[in-house]
Parts: sequence; C-alpha cells; structure tokens
Amino acid sequence: MASINQTGAGIRLPNFCNLGVMLRALLVVNLFVFAAAAMRTRTLDAYWFEFLLLAAFVEPVLLLSLVVLCAARRPLHAMGYVPAILSIAAFEVAVAWVLSETVAGLIPDRPPLPFFLVAFLALFATFVTLLYFDLRARALSPAIAEARIQALQARIRPHFLYNSINAALSLIRTEPRRAEQVLEDLADLFRVLMADNRTLAPLGDEVSLARQYLAIEQLRLGERLRIRWNVDGMPAEALVPPLILQPLVENAVYHGIEPADGGGEIAIDIRKSGEQVHMTLTNPFSGTNGHPGGNKMAMANIRERLQLHFDVEASLKSEVVDGQYRVTIRLPYIKAST
Repeated sequence: MASINQTGAGIRLPNFCNLGVMLRALLVVNLFVFAAAAMRTRTLDAYWFEFLLLAAFVEPVLLLSLVVLCAARRPLHAMGYVPAILSIAAFEVAVAWVLSETVAGLIPDRPPLPFFLVAFLALFATFVTLLYFDLRARALSPAIAEARIQALQARIRPHFLYNSINAALSLIRTEPRRAEQVLEDLADLFRVLMADNRTLAPLGDEVSLARQYLAIEQLRLGERLRIRWNVDGMPAEALVPPLILQPLVENAVYHGIEPADGGGEIAIDIRKSGEQVHMTLTNPFSGTNGHPGGNKMAMANIRERLQLHFDVEASLKSEVVDGQYRVTIRLPYIKAST
C-alpha cells in the first residue's frame, strides 16, 4: 500500500525530512512529556519544574533523532520496513541512554535512571510515534484515492473530447498525418487520466502531457491560442503529483482564451529555486465574461493533493494581477533517487 511520502514508494516509514512530520513528531513526544510530568508531581510548581527537567532530556534526543533519521532516509528506505524500525529503535535507545548519563552527571542530586527504564521509555515513545504516522498514512490512503476520483471528474470536459474528435475528422482527408497525431495525443492524454495516479510522477512527463493537450487545443483555436513556455530551468526529474499541470492549462484555455474575442497568451514558467520547484501559469482574466462555474473544483483538487503528498511544504496560490490570472505552485524538489 502506498503511503504519504515524498517519493511515492510503497513504504510506511514517514519522511523525516518533511517539515510536517517533524512538527507532528515534536507534538506527539511533548504530549508524553506533559503526561509524564503530571504523573510524577502533585503541585503546580513542582509540575513545571518536572516538565522542564524532562523536556531538557527529551528535546535533545528528539531533535538529534530527527536530524539523523532525515540524513539516513535512503538506507532506511532501502532496508525495508521491519529492519528499518528495528534500526530506529536501537538508535533511539542508544541516544537516550547516552544523554541520560550526561544529564545525570550534570544533576548530582538526582539519581540516574536505570538502563531498562530509559530503554523502555525510548522504545515506547518511538513505537507510539511511528504507529501514529503509520495509522495516519493508512487513513490518508483513501483520501488520495478519492482525490484521484475528483481529479477525473474535474478533468477533460465533454466539449473538449467532442471538439478534438471533430478536428481530427476534418483533417483525415486533407492532412491525414496530422489527424493521426491528434488522435495519438488524445489517446496518450486519456491513458494518463485513467491510470492509477496515487504515486508521484516526473515533472517532465507532466509537461509533455500539457504540451499534448495544448497541441490539440491549438488545432481548434488556431492563432487565438498563443503559448509561451519558459522551462529551460525546469528539473525534469523532479517528482510531482500527477495531473497537476494539465488541469491548469485546461482552465486557462476554457476560462481565459475562449471567452476573449482576440484570444490570448498562456505563459508557463517552471524552474528550480534552491530546494524548491516553482511553477507559474498566467492567462488572460475574462472576469464576468468567462464561462460559468469557474475553476474552483480543479484548484481545490490540486491543493488537496499537494497537501496529501507534501503536507505543509507545498503551496498553491491564485491571484489576478494586471488583468492576468496567475497560479503559482511551490513544492519541495524531490527526485526518485531520494
């Protein structure tokens, strides 16, 4: 079963480099500290002292663990789920014991905790935290399937299929090779749409799919549809949710180009900036003269899938600037090897 991680691999380990995973791990472990401090004290003043004392021990263990597990994500994923869990457990016990001995040396009036107790607490916190992430991944798996269904419902409007087939029919006698190319592009488009799109796909494939879609639309709209690609700095190997670009260009054609009397230009800019991928799509804004219904369904679907795959590390923003409708997507740069 595929889990929510940034590689799309079929594993259940959380991505320890993901900011959302780090924040949730901090929250879960600190809830344990909160409960432990409450169980060990009877007064409020003593509680806060105990809480700070436990936090001073737990927080370094947790932060060091997150850093090391993030750096070791490749070997952990390569060794399989169960061996990875055992390796993580052994590492957590070792780190907790070393820091326990260090803290005991700094506070001489408090007796050091025995090894079995430190090991039990470390293992308990580790397995409960990993269980939480595993259950969360299982709970979100149906959400990805549902998002895929919604993506299919929001994609390829019937008029596009009707117009594309008519355009191919009109070329069969005069330009049979071009008509064949249209039908091939249409077949490729529907093959991708009907595939199991729960895992991430290379950005280069998404761009190729968008180019095929626009080639079909350009056959129908002619000079009314102008396209400007700026993808020289695009990382083609970057992994992104499938069907993330094609819905945007479809909306740009349907809501921006078709209602405009003289057509317009769709500008697509994709580049890598640091450890992020930036995607910007701009098209004319027709305001109240556009097609009814808007494009909220497609935008909501893309935003939901970004959140499911990348948590808080990805964002989608739409705005109207100087008569242009602009959509900006930012997501972490992840490739298959990582």
